[in-house]
Amino acid sequence: MTEPAISIKNLLYRYRGEKEYALQEISLQIEKGSYLAVMGPTEAGKSTLASCFNGLIPHFHKGKLKGDVTVFNRNTRRYSVARMAEQVGLVFQDFESQLFSTNVELEIAFGPENFGLSRKEITRRIKQNLAYIGFESFRNRSPATLSGGQKQKLAIASVLAMNPKLMVMDEPTSDLDPFSSQEVIKIMDQLRQRDELTLIVIEHDLEEVLHADNILLIKEGRIVDYASAKELLKKVDLFEQLGIRPHGVAKYFKALGAHELPLTIEAGIKSFWENHWKLSEQKYNQIKNKENDQQKGEVLIQTINLEHCYSNNFKALKEINLEIRKGEITAIIGQNGGGKTTLVKHMNGLLMPTKGKIEINGRSTKELGIFKIGQKVGYVFQNPDHQIFAETVFDEVAFTLRLRKKNKKIIANQVEEALAAVGLSGIEGEDPHSLTKSGRQRVAVASVLAARPDVLILDEPTTGLDYSEQYTMMNMIRELNQKGSTIIFITHHMWVVAEYAHSVYVVKDGGIFLQGTPREIFAQEEKLKEANLRPPLHVSFANRLGKTLLTLDELIFCTEKGPFLGGERNLS
Repeated sequence: MTEPAISIKNLLYRYRGEKEYALQEISLQIEKGSYLAVMGPTEAGKSTLASCFNGLIPHFHKGKLKGDVTVFNRNTRRYSVARMAEQVGLVFQDFESQLFSTNVELEIAFGPENFGLSRKEITRRIKQNLAYIGFESFRNRSPATLSGGQKQKLAIASVLAMNPKLMVMDEPTSDLDPFSSQEVIKIMDQLRQRDELTLIVIEHDLEEVLHADNILLIKEGRIVDYASAKELLKKVDLFEQLGIRPHGVAKYFKALGAHELPLTIEAGIKSFWENHWKLSEQKYNQIKNKENDQQKGEVLIQTINLEHCYSNNFKALKEINLEIRKGEITAIIGQNGGGKTTLVKHMNGLLMPTKGKIEINGRSTKELGIFKIGQKVGYVFQNPDHQIFAETVFDEVAFTLRLRKKNKKIIANQVEEALAAVGLSGIEGEDPHSLTKSGRQRVAVASVLAARPDVLILDEPTTGLDYSEQYTMMNMIRELNQKGSTIIFITHHMWVVAEYAHSVYVVKDGGIFLQGTPREIFAQEEKLKEANLRPPLHVSFANRLGKTLLTLDELIFCTEKGPFLGGERNLS
């Protein structure tokens, strides 16, 4: 039997100052060249486990460690982080913290330079890894000018440039558009097969780990299950219990009482016909008619031939014409670096048009100014840590109200109301920086809500959250909408668009590529591919059956027994 890439024996770890163990009795062996997906709810211990592979635990994160972690015959207790880095590459969940060079090329060169490689070899690795992520034209760009998804790709490339034998990636697709996510996993899979790279990916989305060899499920620092991906993906109930969004097609067939749960669209289509099912035209029309009956509100925000150029003459937006209507939830989606964040920053005055204009309630943003715009349009940043600065939750949420010189009673009432709206009542005295990512995200939302804006803009409100947290966050946003708030959000999670948005704008290369309802948008799969997007798996499955159904509930509602026609059905 060959020596495993990783051997973990009776691992326990507790952070300094904590009472509870973050990892408890972990024992595991991982084969060389295999692909392991690690999944679990927030604070399950996934990132802590990742830090054990390259020696960050115990050498950097101090605490109480029991048991042993051996990686390619190197016991992490006896080898420094620098020595472990010769074989282990780690892409952090907070990938921006890994980037510090002045341009893309220097970022990729940093690791190989520290290994003392020749200039020729460093140049070769720079060229190779720029090609991997499609950044050949970005080599002289500052990382600070890249979009969140582009920064994530750069962090991955900078680690790959060190040619690790083990690649550990903590949520590598969290800020990537759907096709970029597939590209990253595809690159990893190709390297794994070619160079016997051992790959460990921490992920929340089951659709991104379909090609994993095995899945490790952990909760509260303990192993819940460890088995082949094909076996585990069919345990729909287990994933739901752990707060992980189940495999869409498998969940659909389980709900219908099928004995076998398919994991691909092709297998699902075959099983659908074999079970003599059909999608009801009458029920489908019932869903669409209800959608068409929804009344549209007045136009609150309008862009007219909007263009924006950055100081380096890069034209980020090109002739944008759109309308945001009162009472709607509008999703802005598209490829990484396509201009989504640049667009929404114009809607609250953080950016001003280079050409064209943007109007709020019929008045130009240049005329209104950022202070007046801020009273009408609130903005929650993609990274809550870019927004939060106060020492207590109360002070954070009260900041804008104090700036507007509201009296203490009004401030107290509106802070209480905002925290209740995001489910954070009772933590006014806590340090917001000590909260989880989900908690900090909620504080950021509350700090904007407290000012009672007419429009709330959220840039990637679900990034870095597990499924149960994403679901809770979006339900909160829906409730705010039902109480009168107009919502605009950017996301890469297509299931969020399918389930929560009323209208959608697809942004590609700085322009509006598609617009319509989620049903109209997701019906155009081939067009979406051009914008690096794809519908959720269950929506693609329904499209193949001739109906665009946005949720599993819709799909189940429309499914009924059909006549047995005999013969083979066309699966194309």
